[in-house]
Amino acid sequence: MINTMPAAVSDISLPAGFKRLTYPAISFAAWLRKIPIKKDARVYLFNGQLKKNQEAQYAVLDIPVGNKDLQQCADAVMRLRAQYLYDQKRYNEISFSDNSGKKYTCPGKIDSIHFERYLEQVYGMCGTASLEKQLHPVRTFNSIQPGDVLIKGGSPGHAVMVMDMAVNSSGKTIYLLAQSYMPAQNIHLLKDPMDTALSPWYEVKTDNSFIYTPEWTFTPGQLRRW
Repeated sequence: MINTMPAAVSDISLPAGFKRLTYPAISFAAWLRKIPIKKDARVYLFNGQLKKNQEAQYAVLDIPVGNKDLQQCADAVMRLRAQYLYDQKRYNEISFSDNSGKKYTCPGKIDSIHFERYLEQVYGMCGTASLEKQLHPVRTFNSIQPGDVLIKGGSPGHAVMVMDMAVNSSGKTIYLLAQSYMPAQNIHLLKDPMDTALSPWYEVKTDNSFIYTPEWTFTPGQLRRW
């Protein structure tokens, strides 16, 4: 575990020679960078118990997990997107579809308690399969950007979100990933299990390599966008 935690995603240190990419102040990418990080790097489940595997995470996002087994992998992705739009007061854009195509749209300007209740309904009706259908395929992996989602729909399925990106002078691009998992648990930034020197950053590879995360393996063709 890390002894000194960064205060926010934007404070996670970069490898030598890298600089973060610039995004508009009101963009999803900029919002993701501002998410605070907990001082405690341990991942807890919705019921307050420690997750058995404490080796997957680099840091834990300070985002509510709730007290029900609901905010799992796809749910965490939807949570981050919904929370961004909620903070931007773009309530009518907060909408998710179930497997049959039925939409669950945020009922306008609501307080935080009712927003959480709305999200619980979404978590109960939507998942990796429906979210994969809702999102748009990204044709080339090297056009990856913060807010994009690596997703495999189904049972089992999984989803992780791209949280930040940086580049060096030679054009090498790196990115951060975040996930929740089963049972519902704290959303956490993932270590890079294939490159401990680069971790928690992942390198954008254009040779159609697999993306190996601590608890799931994705392919470049599984990249999706809102």
